[in-house]
Amino acid sequence: MEVHLIDGTYELFRHFYAVPPVRTAAGDEVGATRGVLGSLLGMLEGGATHLGVATDHVIESFRNDLWPGYKTGDGIDPPLLEQFPLLEDALRAMGVTVWAMVEHEADDALATAARIGAADDRVERVFICTPDKDLAQSVVGTRVVQLDRMRRELRDADGVRARFGVPPEAIPDYLALVGDAADGYPGIPRWGAKSTAAVLARYGSIDAIPAKAADWDVAVRGAAALASMLDEQRDLALLFRDLARLRTDSPVEGPVDRWRWTGPTDAFEAICRQLEDEILPARAASAARGR
Repeated sequence: MEVHLIDGTYELFRHFYAVPPVRTAAGDEVGATRGVLGSLLGMLEGGATHLGVATDHVIESFRNDLWPGYKTGDGIDPPLLEQFPLLEDALRAMGVTVWAMVEHEADDALATAARIGAADDRVERVFICTPDKDLAQSVVGTRVVQLDRMRRELRDADGVRARFGVPPEAIPDYLALVGDAADGYPGIPRWGAKSTAAVLARYGSIDAIPAKAADWDVAVRGAAALASMLDEQRDLALLFRDLARLRTDSPVEGPVDRWRWTGPTDAFEAICRQLEDEILPARAASAARGR
């Protein structure tokens, strides 16, 4: 079997900005929710059998307690933010497994589900459906891969190395040094993508990088300044790595059999009426008949 793990937060953002707005007679914006449901039904119609969707039920997480600048829900368009619980309810009504994160983040849920899927000998491949670079750390060989559904790009462990210059297990160290503006931490000054990739490709982790550039056996431009900056801010780099490292013990229920889609629930037609979408129920019923 194959397992598909969906970044529901990314999908909701993507559809909110990619599809025309749709307001119901009650004045609720539902376009993005309808778009995500239609997209997932497309996967089911295409043969997907076992899937789960991770969402950020609240935008903040335990990481906000670790770093004051970590991302929050500030600035998110209210019509988008209001669709998070709507999407979760609609997906559950459609019979899809949903992991709505509160203390953790959707990325943590995806990493946890990827671990569970990879541990099941019946699973041939786990697809983590998101372009988010954080999830590159969860890639394992050719068995656990990242899939950017919009660009139709598949990235295995060799693809991670080609993209970032480091293996999947070094991604948290890489992000700690270069920073992640989307998540709200700046990285370490002077450490750019190329220099970080070169150093980590040689030493593997921040912990193993020698304190003095004279002890490095890798040629990097401005090595002395890089080493000095890392020496001054090593504790900060380790904190950023902790922010970047995804948790694989999030509240995600296994085994994989629980993620099998068998069709919509009786509540799906009612929620589609709320969404004022007459097409989705018929599509879901047709996809269920094909199971």
